[in-house]
Amino acid sequence: METRDAIRARRAVKHFDPRHRMTDAEVRELLELAVLSPTAFNIQNWRFVVVKDPELRRRIRAAAWDQAQVTDASLFIVLCADLRAFERNPARYWRNAPREVQDFILPALDAYYRDKPQVQRDEAMRSCGIAAQTLMLAAKDMGYDSCPMDGFDFEAVGRLIRLPPDHVVAMFVAIGKGIREPWPRGGQLPLEEVVIEDRF
Repeated sequence: METRDAIRARRAVKHFDPRHRMTDAEVRELLELAVLSPTAFNIQNWRFVVVKDPELRRRIRAAAWDQAQVTDASLFIVLCADLRAFERNPARYWRNAPREVQDFILPALDAYYRDKPQVQRDEAMRSCGIAAQTLMLAAKDMGYDSCPMDGFDFEAVGRLIRLPPDHVVAMFVAIGKGIREPWPRGGQLPLEEVVIEDRF
């Protein structure tokens, strides 16, 4: 599928075939594509919690306003981020770069995030949002539907997946075979309203 076609065809699907199973190879390919998503300073701070256990899915569904996508999707991912990724052996993010690049980037990376919790959190949300879109477009290309989700009790889900204290939950992504057509698009705002040239 052409990228433009995938963008136009992708919709937030709410109803999935609960009997459909994705192959391990399909899941791996989706995740391999997702980790090609860009992150600032290449810190790769996203963490993909692939929830397979049916009972855990049921408990997460209860914390997510009983949304059926949680249990019915073929692939259910709690997309999280490591807030301290910037300091976890950061040289590995640049191990293939020339020495002069490493000597410049690594101190800059630390200075950008160190003692700046809001910057760390903002970066986590940006990174996860980009990765989620990569997952959804790749899924569409593979013939699957998807649903980005943020309607849930973040703290409860964090407890259920044993989220480390220096990580955050950003969102869910549910992927599978849709069984109902999504609602018509709610109504896109015109470009004239959302595109600003130079200044507000």
